[in-house]
Amino acid sequence: MEIDGSIHLATPLNEGDGSLDRHGQIADKRKTGGWRAAPLIFGTEICERMATLGLQRNLVTYFTTEIHMSNPQAANMVSNFVGTLYLTPFIGGFAADAYLGRFWAIAVFATIQVVGMVFLTLSAAIPSLRPPPCPSYPKTLCQPAYGYQIGMLYVGLYLIALGNGGIKPNVSTLGADQFDESDRNERKHMSNFFNWFYFIISIGSLLSVTVFVYIQDNVGFGWGFGIPAIVMIIAVVIFMVGSKIYRFKPPGGSPLATIAQVVIAAARKRHHGPISETLLYAGPVHGRHGPIEKICHTEQFRCLDRAALPVGNLEDENTAAAVPMSPWKLCSVSQVEEVKMIIRVLPIWASTIIVWTALSQMETFSVEEGSTMDHRMGPSFSFPPASLSVFELVNVLLILPLYDKLLVPYLRRFTGRPQGITTLQRIGVGLFFSIFAMLVAVLVERRRVQVAREYGLLDEPSTTIPMSIFWLIPQYFLRGSTEIFTQIGQLEFFYNEAPDRMRSLGTAIYLSTIACGHFLSTILVTVVNRATQKGGNQGWLTDNLNRSRLDYFYLLLAGLSAANFVFFLFCAHWYQYKK
Repeated sequence: MEIDGSIHLATPLNEGDGSLDRHGQIADKRKTGGWRAAPLIFGTEICERMATLGLQRNLVTYFTTEIHMSNPQAANMVSNFVGTLYLTPFIGGFAADAYLGRFWAIAVFATIQVVGMVFLTLSAAIPSLRPPPCPSYPKTLCQPAYGYQIGMLYVGLYLIALGNGGIKPNVSTLGADQFDESDRNERKHMSNFFNWFYFIISIGSLLSVTVFVYIQDNVGFGWGFGIPAIVMIIAVVIFMVGSKIYRFKPPGGSPLATIAQVVIAAARKRHHGPISETLLYAGPVHGRHGPIEKICHTEQFRCLDRAALPVGNLEDENTAAAVPMSPWKLCSVSQVEEVKMIIRVLPIWASTIIVWTALSQMETFSVEEGSTMDHRMGPSFSFPPASLSVFELVNVLLILPLYDKLLVPYLRRFTGRPQGITTLQRIGVGLFFSIFAMLVAVLVERRRVQVAREYGLLDEPSTTIPMSIFWLIPQYFLRGSTEIFTQIGQLEFFYNEAPDRMRSLGTAIYLSTIACGHFLSTILVTVVNRATQKGGNQGWLTDNLNRSRLDYFYLLLAGLSAANFVFFLFCAHWYQYKK
C-alpha cells in the first residue's frame, strides 16, 4: 500500500518478480494473477480466435466464389494474408515490450482489428463493393473485382492483420505473466497454463470452423463476417473487465535499443584481447519496479562479451563494480546475454518454418480438394469443405487433456522435468507427425484423381467426384497431432527462453515461423508452377485440380519436411537452455 509516496510491502505474498497491479503498486498474490485471472484471458482468447479464424479458414472459398480469383491466385492471397497476420506480431510485441505494456497493447490493437472487420463485413455485404455473380455458363465470363472493390477488401484484411499483431504476441504472454516464475508453487502451473490456453484456442477454432463457416456457406458472407466482428467486440469487453485482477509487467524499454547497444559496444572494443569473466560488468540488481533479471554468463558468442568489458581501467581489479558511463559503451552481462538469447533461438526458429509451409496447404489446396468431393451427410445436409479443420481440432480437444493429465505425469517420473519432456523434444515430435500428414495427403489425392479418371471427370472440375470428403480426415487429424506438440512447444519455448523484458518479442518470433511458412508457401507455389509449365506443359497446380499434380506437390513438401526434421535435430542438439 502507498503511504507518503513510498510503497511498503505488508506481506511476503507481495514479493516476487516485480509484477504490478493496475494502480502501479506491487501486485498482491492473494488478490491478483494466477488461475483467478486465467479465465478472463481464456475468455478473451476464445472470442478472438472465433473471430479471426472465422474469417481465415473460409477465405479461399470467398476469394474464388465471390471475388472470382483463380485457385492458385486465391491460395497465394490466403497465404499472404495469413503470413502478414503472423508477421505483424513483431509490431505489437515491440510496442508492448518498449512502450505500452501488454495490457494496453492488446486494448489498442484489438480496437484496430474491430475496425478492419467492419470494413471486411461492408465489403461482403454491400453489392457495389464486390463483383456481380458469375453467369451460369460459361464461367470464363466471371467479372473479377477491381479498383475500389479490391481496395476495400485489402483495407479490411490488412487492418485485421495489423490489429491481430498486437493481440497474438501479448495475450498468451500476459497470461503467463500471471504466474510468478520466482515462486516455485506458481511456476509449476505455467506449463499447464500453455496447454490449457491452446485447449481454449481449439474450442474457439472449433466453433468458428463449424458455426461461422456454415453461416458463410449457407446464409452469406455478409452475416458470416459480421457476426465474428460482434464476437471480437465482446472479446475486448471481457478483456477490459479483468483489469482489476491482472498482474502487469511494466515495459522494459526498447529491445531493439538493447540489441543495438550491445552490438555497438562490442564493436568499439573489438581489438581487445582475451576477456576474463571476472572483469565483466554485472550491472545493477534492482530497478525502478523491483529486481532486475540476472542471467548467467555463457561461453557462446564470446565476441559479444566485449560489450560488458569496462574501458580504460582494465588493470583495476575493482572494475567489475564500475558504473557504466553510457549504455552505448558499456552494457551489463545480463544485457549481453539477452542478445545472445535472441541469437541462440534463431536456428530453432529457422528449423520450424517448413512445418507451417506444409500445414498451410490444408487451409488452401485441401479445402479446394474437398470442394470437388461428395459433401453429403444424409439427405439434407452438406458438410462445408472449410470445416474440415474440425477434425484437427477434435484431435486437440481429445488428446491434449490426456497428454496433460496422464502422459506428462508419467514422463515426469522418468525425466524429473515438470513438463515431462523438454520443449525442444516436444517440438521435434510434432515435426515428425507433419511428415506423415503430408504423406497421407499424397495418398488421398492420388485416390481422388483415380476416382475422377474412372468416372470420366478429369475435364469436368465443377462436377462432384463420387468420393466422400471424409477421406481427407486422416491428414487433418495428423495436423492436430502436429499442433499439440509443435505449436504448444514453440509457444512455451519462445516464452521461457526469451529475456524477461522481451517476452512479447519472443512470442512474436515464434509467431513469425507461421508467417514465414505461409510466405514460403506462396513462393513455392509460384516457383513450382513456373518450373513445371516450361516447355508448354500444363504445370502441377492449375484451376482444374483433376488435371493438376497436387500429389507431386505434397510429396515435395513431405521431402522438405523430412530434410528439415534432420536440420532441427542438429539445431536442438546445439542449443543451450537459458539459465
